[in-house]
Amino acid sequence: MSSAARHPLLTPSQYLAIERKSDIKHQFFRGEMFAMAGASREHNLISLNLASILRNQLLDRPCEAYVADMRVLVEATGLYTYPDVVVACGEPRFEDREVDTLLNPTLIVEVLSPSTESYDRGRKFAQYRTLPSLREYVMVAQDSLMVEVFSRQGDQWLLSAHTDPESLVPLESLGCEVRLKEIYSKVEFPPPAPPPVTETR
Repeated sequence: MSSAARHPLLTPSQYLAIERKSDIKHQFFRGEMFAMAGASREHNLISLNLASILRNQLLDRPCEAYVADMRVLVEATGLYTYPDVVVACGEPRFEDREVDTLLNPTLIVEVLSPSTESYDRGRKFAQYRTLPSLREYVMVAQDSLMVEVFSRQGDQWLLSAHTDPESLVPLESLGCEVRLKEIYSKVEFPPPAPPPVTETR
């Protein structure tokens, strides 16, 4: 992330006032705004594919799915961020009357990119884990077939990884199953690098 504001530090209300008028999205943490980079074609396809599948499966259930533009506040740490896909089940709670900052996500999805993967796996996930409502955290690779689902089991988070394109990825917090290959519909992966050429004498 690149910092969009260093000094002076902002309050959350100042951040929200600026953000709601901004043409680009920013995360906010400890008084600073961080501009979010644009997403790749693969990233967009994966996010929309998964959100569309979930939306269809949740039509008759008390859950709402949002893509990219729904801001989430991690109240315990003060982080404001924009998950790639977020689902809230039950009555969604919002920070204020603007109804654009969700407080109680049930499931969060992040599509991994080279610039954000370590953050999504590390510090960001550590903050997400403080959300009492969060039941599952899903990380989706965009350069290979790989979906990792972390499910809350009491005080523990259990990992299940999926790489078979025909496998069904269970999202138990929503009562949904998603076929892996459908998440990656129309996504083209780069060809593998050729093996190194060895000279013979």
